[in-house]
Amino acid sequence: MADQPKDTASVPTDPAVAPTPTPATGSTSAEGAEVSKKGAKKAEAKAKKEAEKARKAAEREALAASSASASSIDNAKDNYGQISHIPTIKAGIAHLRDLGEGDVGKTVKVRAWIQNARMQGAKMAFVELREEGNWTVQGVVAATAEKKEGESEGDKEGSEGVVSKQMVKWIGGLKLESFVEVEASVQKPLEPVKSCKVSGLELHLTKVYLVAAAPEMLGLGLGAASRAVGRLDEEEVVEEKVEGLTITEGTPLASLATHLNNPAMHKRAPVSQAIADIRIAVEDLFCEYLKQNRFKKFHPPSLIGAASEGGANVFKLPYFEKEAYLAQSPQFYKQFEIAGGRKRVYCVGPVFRAENSNTPRHMTEFIGLDLEMEIEEHYHEVLHMLEGVLLYIFKGLSTDYREEIELIRTVYPSEEFLLPEPGKEVRLTFAEGQALLRSEGPPEFANVSDTEDMSTPQEKALGALVRKKFNTDFYVLDKFPIDARPFYAMPDPENSAVTNAYDFMMRGQEILSGGQRLHLPHELEKTIRAKGLDPNQPGIKEYVDVFRSVGVPPHGGGGIGLDRVVAWYLNLPSVHLVCDYPRTPKRLSP
Repeated sequence: MADQPKDTASVPTDPAVAPTPTPATGSTSAEGAEVSKKGAKKAEAKAKKEAEKARKAAEREALAASSASASSIDNAKDNYGQISHIPTIKAGIAHLRDLGEGDVGKTVKVRAWIQNARMQGAKMAFVELREEGNWTVQGVVAATAEKKEGESEGDKEGSEGVVSKQMVKWIGGLKLESFVEVEASVQKPLEPVKSCKVSGLELHLTKVYLVAAAPEMLGLGLGAASRAVGRLDEEEVVEEKVEGLTITEGTPLASLATHLNNPAMHKRAPVSQAIADIRIAVEDLFCEYLKQNRFKKFHPPSLIGAASEGGANVFKLPYFEKEAYLAQSPQFYKQFEIAGGRKRVYCVGPVFRAENSNTPRHMTEFIGLDLEMEIEEHYHEVLHMLEGVLLYIFKGLSTDYREEIELIRTVYPSEEFLLPEPGKEVRLTFAEGQALLRSEGPPEFANVSDTEDMSTPQEKALGALVRKKFNTDFYVLDKFPIDARPFYAMPDPENSAVTNAYDFMMRGQEILSGGQRLHLPHELEKTIRAKGLDPNQPGIKEYVDVFRSVGVPPHGGGGIGLDRVVAWYLNLPSVHLVCDYPRTPKRLSP
C-alpha cells in the first residue's frame, strides 16, 4: 500500500532543515525561497498552538484525576455509620427533657429516634431527634474543610470533629424511626425551632452512629399514629399500609385496627404515651387515696373452679383433669377478706368477660379497681368513699397531668371535665333519673320505666341533662331496681323493689357499679333462689358457705373500670385506645 501523505500542520517544522520547495513553473528561485519561509513560519506557529492545547488538556486531566482521588478519601469515616455494638463516645449522656441554657457549648451524647431528616444542599443536613413522648430537638450537621495533603488517612485523632460530604449525605438519608446515638455540641439556634419541643436549643452533630435501622416503609407512620383514629371497627381483613411518615395535617387517618396491628409505632406517638401515663396515674391515685384511708391491698385469683356469680359469660379452659374459669370479678374474694376480719380492702387486677360485645365500651379483659369495706351505720359510707377516691383522682389528674391532658386534646378535642362543687355532689335515685328523662329528655324516652335497667342511649341522654342542669359530668345513680342487680345486692329494707346499689357516671356513661351486699346466709339463699339460681350449685355454694361459717358484718363496695375512667375523662372515642393491649371478641394479639 502506498504511504499516505502526512499532514505537515501536525508536525513542528524547523526552518533550518525545512525542504526547499520545488520551484513552480515560471517562478524565480527567490520567489520560491520566500514562499518556503512563509510556510515554515505558519507551520511552526500552528504546531506550537496545538502543543499548548495538548499541554492544557493534559493538565486538566491530571487535575480531575487528582480531585477524584481526593474526593474518594472520607476524612470522617470513623465518625458515622452502622454499628453492631454501642460505640464509646466520650461525652456524657444527656436527655432532651433535661437540656437547658446551662448546657450551651457542652458536648453531649444523645440516643434517640430519627423523626425527620432533610438535606440542605450537598454540605448540610437537618434532622429531628425524638427521645420519649414528644421530646424532640433539631440536629444540624455541616461538612467541614477537607483534609489537607499529607495528613494520614487512617489517623482517628485527625478525624475528631471532622464532618465530610459523605457523612452529611449518609445522615440526610437515614430512614425515619431508626435509632441512633449521636455526639453533638449544644448550641442556640438563630431562631427558636418551632417544630421541636426543645425549641431554644439545637445539636450540632459531630458523630452519628446507626444503632438500629428502620425499614424503607413503615406499617404505620408517626404522622398517622399521632392523629385521631379513623374507623373504630375491627372488620378490616387486609392490613393497611399508611405512609404517614412525618407529622403533617395532610397525613391520612389510620383505622383503630391499623393502630393496634402496629403496636410499636402506635405506642411511639406522643398522644399514646400521654394516655398511657394518665392511665397509670389513675391506678396510682386510686391506691394512694385508699392507703391514706386505712385500706389494705390483697390479690384475688384469676383462675377459679366454677363460674362466678352464676353467669354463663365466662371463659372456660382445661385445668389438668378438671375445668377452670377466668374470674368475671374479684367480688367474692373481696367479701371473703371482710369475712376474714379486714375492715377495708382493695385490689387492682384483670377481669374477664366472655361477652360478644363489639362496641367502643367493651373488652373481654380489662383492669378493675375494686374496694370493699365494713359498713358501720349506712351503706352511703361506701358511696361517699367511692366518690372521694374518684374526686381525688380527677383532682390529681387536673393538677399534675395538665400537660398530658392538653397534648391529648390537640388530637382528641374535648371540653373540660366538669366536677360538682364540694358539698354539692349530684346523687339521683334511679327513679329520679328516669323521671328527668321523661320530662326533659328526648321524645323517645318519654315512657322509660323505673323498673328496667337503663340502655346506653338513655345513660348518655341523662348525662347531657345532668351537665346542663347541674353543671357536672360526674354524678351518682342510686337505688337501682332489684331486677337490674346481681343476687348479692342488698334490697332496700323500705322498698323491696329497689336495692342499696348504685352506679357512678362520667359524661353519661357508667364507670362503676357497687352497693351494699347481703351478709346473712338465709337472706342470701332466699335472693339466690329468687333469681332462679341454686344456692348449692358449684361456685355459689362455696360463696354462701363462707357466710354460714362465721358471722360477717354488713359491708359494701364497688368495682371501677380503669380504662373507662380514662376514656370518658378524656372523652376518647374508645376504651381500646386506653388499654395497653386490648382484648375483644375479634382481637387476641399482639
